[in-house]
Amino acid sequence: MKTFQTFDIESTYRALHSRFPNHNSAPVIGITGNFSEGNLSLAPGYYASILKAGGIPLIIPPFENDNILINLLDNIDGLLLSGGGDINPLFLKEEPVKELHNINPYRDQQELLIARLAANRQIPMLGICRGIQIMNAALGGSLYQDIYSQTGSELIKHNQDLDRAYASHTVRIATDSQLAKIMGQNTLPVNSFHHQAVKEPAPGFRISATSADGIIEAIESTEGKSMLGVQWHPECFILNGDECMMPLFNWLLQEADSFRQAKALHQRILTLDSHCDTPMFFEQGINFATRDPKIKVDLHKMTEGRQDATIMVAYLPQKERTDEALLAATAKADQLLNEIEHMVAMNCTAIDIAYTPKDLYRLKQAGKKAIMLGIENGYAIGKDLSNIERFRKRGVVYMTLCHNGNNDICGSARYNEGNLGVSDFGEQVIHEMNRVGMLVDLSHAGEQSFYDALDISCQPVVCSHSSSRALCDHPRNLTDEQLKAIARKDGVVQLCLYGGFLRTDRPATLDDAIEHLHHIVNLIGVDHVGIGTDFDGDGGIIGCNDSSELINFTRKLLYERYSEEDIQLIWGGNFLRVMQQVQKI
Repeated sequence: MKTFQTFDIESTYRALHSRFPNHNSAPVIGITGNFSEGNLSLAPGYYASILKAGGIPLIIPPFENDNILINLLDNIDGLLLSGGGDINPLFLKEEPVKELHNINPYRDQQELLIARLAANRQIPMLGICRGIQIMNAALGGSLYQDIYSQTGSELIKHNQDLDRAYASHTVRIATDSQLAKIMGQNTLPVNSFHHQAVKEPAPGFRISATSADGIIEAIESTEGKSMLGVQWHPECFILNGDECMMPLFNWLLQEADSFRQAKALHQRILTLDSHCDTPMFFEQGINFATRDPKIKVDLHKMTEGRQDATIMVAYLPQKERTDEALLAATAKADQLLNEIEHMVAMNCTAIDIAYTPKDLYRLKQAGKKAIMLGIENGYAIGKDLSNIERFRKRGVVYMTLCHNGNNDICGSARYNEGNLGVSDFGEQVIHEMNRVGMLVDLSHAGEQSFYDALDISCQPVVCSHSSSRALCDHPRNLTDEQLKAIARKDGVVQLCLYGGFLRTDRPATLDDAIEHLHHIVNLIGVDHVGIGTDFDGDGGIIGCNDSSELINFTRKLLYERYSEEDIQLIWGGNFLRVMQQVQKI
């Protein structure tokens, strides 16, 4: 920066415009400002560290307009929760201890809210000093109001008299932690200026560093999410020319850049989840317009995860096959489809029913979410072939031939000791589905039924929610030979995010899903795979547990160097290609 004596605005202005502009996009990092005594302030180390890491700092003042806050979050790529005064214990449902220092409830309210909202949106987050405490408390963890009076143990001095640009003690970093990877060491000299601290990490977090006296000095996500908090003040070191803490800020900028790229990609492509079971929860009085904790797919979560569309199914468990039971199954399917349509009608300004791929793209352009209709279990048609055309005319785009248990159409992958295949009636069903333009869905079909259906169908088939049996030996998964057979038929397999289909020895993670995807792509190519989460039907894994977390899948695809064209195919392009062919449009 030029000094005041040498600065010439005209020459600087001309220099800035002396060549064609080359504005390389950089991640925008929101930094919470410190509000006290009627003034908003920010210590220079925060924005200096963000600038040094290559980001654009944006100071966030405390304010009460929630709509503006949400709009702000939608326009930043990362969040830095800065340090400051004590947190009001009343917001944490505690009474204050006498050792509590000055609090700022105005700032507390906004920052507790912003941390929760940012986490919902998967925005990369770094909490510093007070910031780690805000992040932890907002997401369900607990705090010490004062470590000296509440821990009951001998402590080192955490509120130092040293200049903040110098280390005052050391922390031990867990060897297997993300923090250890970031800093490249397990013992780290840090500065320390606090008397509040994390007591118990929030759900989904782990302790990644402690001081010699056992005080928690850092926490991080256990779900592979970009959330990290440190108790010390890493931003102070850069002001003394010391870059020892820059790896933390470089990490935040790398994560923010990945998130920024994923957001931009979701704006350009259509994201379709080919299978969710949300109607199973209709009887519990869910509200699709709210962020309803009972369900994994609602308008808020779809918006947070930047998901455009889902195929919502009318699911029918396999029951008796008497005439009376079959009529009841058909009536139940109609009831569920009616309820989906009613739910959409109640939220018509934000969502609509799509019947064709063209409808999906039209709704995305209009800024609306889309729901397509499906039926899970051909039990729904009873023994009446005319129901197929009737369901198709009301918008059903696919039907699984069966569910868990044999029906009049075919043998299932479960509870099918005789390895039954497609029946004579089932052959008629498949021909009729081909005729009316309804996708034949072979998820849940037994192996004999699978191969029979491939031979019978004159159109490509789909598996709306299945995974690889080579990686997880479950009868609902597809063998390599089945995967190859679907590809030969020009069909598509939609990777299921039910943990039990991904691995059985421990809870499944997003990395496990990516491993299944890699296997399928390597075996049959990227033109025959997609994503069918099975959300609200037991689907959901660590790191991708509901619609709000679907952007994490995209970030993983980018990290694994899938191209934009590949990701567009995976996120619905392949499935819609088959749908368009089957619908003959």
